[in-house]
This record gives sequence, structure tokens and C-alpha cells, in this order.
Amino acid sequence: MEQRPDGPRLLFWPEAAVTNPMLDERSQPYGAYADFERARAASLVGPGDYLLTGGIALFSKDKIAVSGAANSVFVFGQGGRLVGRYDKAHLVPYGEYLPMRPLLSSIGLSRLAPGDVDFLPGPGPRTIELPGWGKVGFQLCYEIIFSGQVVDRRNRPDFIFNPSNDAWFGAWGPPQHLAQARLRAAEEGIPVIRSTPTGISAVIDAHGQVVQSLPWRTAGYFDGTLPPPAAKPTLFARFGNVLPLGIGFLLVIAAIALGRTGRYRRNT
Repeated sequence: MEQRPDGPRLLFWPEAAVTNPMLDERSQPYGAYADFERARAASLVGPGDYLLTGGIALFSKDKIAVSGAANSVFVFGQGGRLVGRYDKAHLVPYGEYLPMRPLLSSIGLSRLAPGDVDFLPGPGPRTIELPGWGKVGFQLCYEIIFSGQVVDRRNRPDFIFNPSNDAWFGAWGPPQHLAQARLRAAEEGIPVIRSTPTGISAVIDAHGQVVQSLPWRTAGYFDGTLPPPAAKPTLFARFGNVLPLGIGFLLVIAAIALGRTGRYRRNT
């Protein structure tokens, strides 16, 4: 994503683009392995560029054993400098963590979720400032489906990055996921950038229109210009789901009132 033809770039990689941990709080040599992965991933980042990519963070309370993990988006500047990290907040049960792990493990059902370590949820929507580009918000994979919960309303971003790994959804999942991302862009008046390993990667403008895309199961990349946000926050951005809930309540009241009127007229 270019700011101008000969200028800085934003590089968007999908969820699980780097499968080895990019942050490891354990002592050496594990920390060194994560340092290597970060440096290798950021080797293409030049002056003014930023790389935004999915990756795994491992946490350790004693610097020896892994005590938790996060499914994250890392933002790197030139030289592998870590600008910021977003940790996924809406985790997938039995995929990213095992509910009631002590109980299920005690009866031999720990294999319902892969691995022995649960992913830990992040605090929710976060906005990071990228000098020269504005503010970016994050929604990792299916988090984009949660209407009204995709941006930090106290620090509204200029665009949203939504990396995903849609491979396990088959043919029907990616189009639905793309449609949800388009709805969030139109609701918030904020463009959405989707990056996936198997499709559908896309640039969606602030009106929910797909500007550029790569079809499902099509390898490749595209260059483009980052769409601007809407000039003013939309009604939904200002009031959230209060609006549809209020309209639904009014429709229920109207239906009750019309039903009573109809019965009265028939009785008379």
C-alpha cells in the first residue's frame, strides 16, 4: 500500500504469516529465536515503511516455562523496530483456548484444543499512530464480525487492518468474511484492509466498496493507495448499536399499536 508512487509503503501480511513466535519472554536461546524471526520479517522495511503482520507472542512468568500466549498483530518499522502490538480479544473456544481446562483435562478431554497453553485475550480495540500514515486500528480474523466493537471510540483510527487465515473455512467462509468486513467499513466510515493467505484479500473503502481484491485461493499481491476515512463519523460510529436497537423497539411498539387498532375496528 503506497502513499505515493515513489514514497513509503505499508506492507500488510496475513494472520499466521510467520508461524514461529515473534515474541518470547523466556530466557535464551528462545528469546534469540524470536529476535531472529522479527529481524527476518522486517528485512524488507525501508525508511518510512511499516510492516503489519500476524504472529504469535509467548509469555513467561519465570523466564523458563510458557505461561500463556497471544494471537497478535505486530507493527514493525525500519530495522525491525517494534512500533506496537495488538493482541486478539475475541478468541475462538476449542481453537485458541480450552474452556474449563482444569476440569476437561482431569477427565482426559484436553485434546479438544491443540497444545497445552491457552491463548490469552487482549484488552480490546486498540489504535496505533503510524507517522506519515495516520492511525491504524486492528481486528484479527473473525473479530471483524462484532458490530460496534471494532474501533476504540476514544481514539478513532483512520483505517482498520483485518488480517485473517480463512484456509479452514473452505469455499463458503471467505466471501461471508469479506461481506462482514464491508459492513464494518460502511458502519464506521473507515476503510478496511484485509490480508489473507488463501483469499479473499481486499482493500475496502469507507463506503464498504471493494477497491482492490485477490480472489479465493489465488496467490499474489497488489499495490494501491490507502483510501481515506469518511469526512465525518457516521451515525452508527457516534451512537453504535443503540440506533438499530431503538428502531427495532419502535417497530415492536408500532406493531402492537396497529394490532390493537385492527381488533378494535373489527369489533365495532
